[in-house]
Amino acid sequence: MNWNVTLGLTLLSVAAGLMLGRAMAQTGASSVVTLTPAEMKWTSLGALAAPGLEQVNLIGDPAKPGPYALRLKFPKGFRIAPHTYPDSREVTILSGVFATGYGESFDNTKLKSLPAGSFYTEPANVPHYIEIKEDTVLQVSGTGPSGRKFIIPPEIPN
Repeated sequence: MNWNVTLGLTLLSVAAGLMLGRAMAQTGASSVVTLTPAEMKWTSLGALAAPGLEQVNLIGDPAKPGPYALRLKFPKGFRIAPHTYPDSREVTILSGVFATGYGESFDNTKLKSLPAGSFYTEPANVPHYIEIKEDTVLQVSGTGPSGRKFIIPPEIPN
């Protein structure tokens, strides 16, 4: 092999290694996380929590730039009016029955019930709404910063 080819391959290997290391650091892949359900600290405070629901951050923080994964716990009957998120999110229903619909106004006829084991997406800036059919736990992943923006902001009581 001549000198130029060897140097080129070396530089390519170094660049690939740097890019892989940077990608791992950004995704948190270099950090090991092992949590049992008993070790998860649920809170009613969180970037995506709302009165009546609980959240636990598994990795990352949805309020900050970078990847995150969290769980949300909803009580039966909980509803969230049409809203959007600035980031695309992937959601798995771990337990319960969750119903979601897409659009700028809540329409019961457009709700799709998703039992435990179901999966759905929330594309960035696409309005959607939810209704909880029975106590439910979701796992949500995305890349922050995230935050809920209501289509019609809820009125604040006096």
